[in-house]
Amino acid sequence: MVIKMLSIKNLSVSHNDKQLLHDINLDVPTGSRLLVRGANGSGKTTLVNTIAGAADYKIESGKVTFNKKDITKLDTAARARLGIFIGAQHVPEIRGLTVTSFMKHSLMAHNPDLTAGDFFKKLTAAREQLDIPESWMARSINVGFSGGEKKRLMFLHLLLLRPAFAILDEPDSGADADAQKMFADIIKEMNEYGTTFLIISHQEKFTEMFAPTAITTLSDGRIMI
Repeated sequence: MVIKMLSIKNLSVSHNDKQLLHDINLDVPTGSRLLVRGANGSGKTTLVNTIAGAADYKIESGKVTFNKKDITKLDTAARARLGIFIGAQHVPEIRGLTVTSFMKHSLMAHNPDLTAGDFFKKLTAAREQLDIPESWMARSINVGFSGGEKKRLMFLHLLLLRPAFAILDEPDSGADADAQKMFADIIKEMNEYGTTFLIISHQEKFTEMFAPTAITTLSDGRIMI
């Protein structure tokens, strides 16, 4: 029996009074690495934002279920607490909030009993796995970082949280070949230890690296059969 981590039924979504998704039906089995592909403007990022609970994307009809719980009306924070991680394509810059502070507060929100010592052990291990310099930890979130460096920070966050479900919107963009290989290896490793993935990517080589277990194609806001 296939266990569904995420189930989307008859979902139609609008943004700025324009309908972008039309009657989407999609199941993401627990333990899968689902690739969602499609041309620019096909609705991929809209799908990500809707699953995340972004307030400016209006669900006109349909239902989103996560681990058998109806999350259609839950906000972004509530969905995150349930174990949904969003690795966005475009991330905000937050001046004055250091990488260390952001990672610590994020991790402790999910694990309030975590000690400072355990946090720094986890941070160091994840940072070293991603070949991230310690000097980055004192810098403001995403300020002055290149596209590839921002993706390393996103994977640092992912490694620390180890969520039940991770949605990655073009995690390969801006990253060189070595970084892409490292990201793909992390995806497969985390998947083996329990994280389910929905990944958006245009790059065939990166897709081959993380070896999706299933592929879904969007076109003009509709699932292609």
